[in-house]
Amino acid sequence: MSKSIRNVSDKAGEPPGILVHVGMQKSTGTRISCLDYTPEHIHEKKLKPEDCRVSKEKKSVSWINVDGLSETDAVAQIGRLFGLDSLLVEDVLNTSHRPKLEEFDEHLLLIFKMLSVTEDRRRIRSEQLSFVLGKGWLLSFQEEPGDVFDGLRNRIREKKGVVRDRETDFLFYRLVDTVVDHYFFVTEHLSDSAEKLEERILSGGGGSGCLQEIQHLKRQLILCSKSVKPLREAIAYLLKDAYPFVQKSTKRYFRDVYEHLVQLTDTISAQRDLLSNIMDLYLSESSNRMNQVMQILTIISTIFIPLTFIAGVYGMNFTNMPELHWKYGYLMVWTVMLAMIVFMVMFFKRKGWW
Repeated sequence: MSKSIRNVSDKAGEPPGILVHVGMQKSTGTRISCLDYTPEHIHEKKLKPEDCRVSKEKKSVSWINVDGLSETDAVAQIGRLFGLDSLLVEDVLNTSHRPKLEEFDEHLLLIFKMLSVTEDRRRIRSEQLSFVLGKGWLLSFQEEPGDVFDGLRNRIREKKGVVRDRETDFLFYRLVDTVVDHYFFVTEHLSDSAEKLEERILSGGGGSGCLQEIQHLKRQLILCSKSVKPLREAIAYLLKDAYPFVQKSTKRYFRDVYEHLVQLTDTISAQRDLLSNIMDLYLSESSNRMNQVMQILTIISTIFIPLTFIAGVYGMNFTNMPELHWKYGYLMVWTVMLAMIVFMVMFFKRKGWW
């Protein structure tokens, strides 16, 4: 799969409303699926952009999901069929957009991030989701196929729960709630990784790679924070203002989502403090290891100081040094030097310096 990255700076100088896909350019095309249901019936089908038409008079709920944003013409055509503002479509195509909630005359836009852990469990994957909520229909735009909604789709198909009995705003709530629930999986993964790293450092198994792991976890936490905090603000606006697309009975469910986001914010803050403590612990352990090495080297140097003194005295080659001509002088010097080594080692051990 060929991939390239188009940045926001590439649009510099372009007039507002110009539709350019910002983000990872993937070779996968745009795939559109529709899930249309009532309490009694459900119908699923694949669509082409020109088939994305929803009658305002129909009583069913239509969830139209768009996978892949690189084909801007297809996204623009969907936008025209649903009467979406060009600035709204521009925001949908900008996958680096900050999460936000915006109200239009006949629909509501929510942009936020879907987080998941990669298969190698080394990285947090972020994908932008855009929901456009209208009367009787819901549009969802994803960067590529694959999401966290398979469980919800199956519940709708099998008519489990109350989704089939409620209106479109409840489906909107369930989709947002599903994404937020997966935020907890991500934060739990980061907590487990931080705890394992802390145990490694405490057990003395931390090497130079620990510093890179700490910085890696910090970057992942920043990614989570940039996804959770703006979404919390958006849901707070949703609860505070009166939106004709969200019933009062559904808002109380969004209040639960808001509480989950507050909890996630506190969790991320606590994890950031934990990583700071782990960094301090790593630096302290590194300093202790260095101190131990310096202590051993100092002890060895201290032991050799008197030995060097003795060797220096008898290496001066004066003529009148009686010990130089003594039969047992060489043996006596070695005896004195070994005795000094034994004495100093025992002294250091008794003092607890070694």
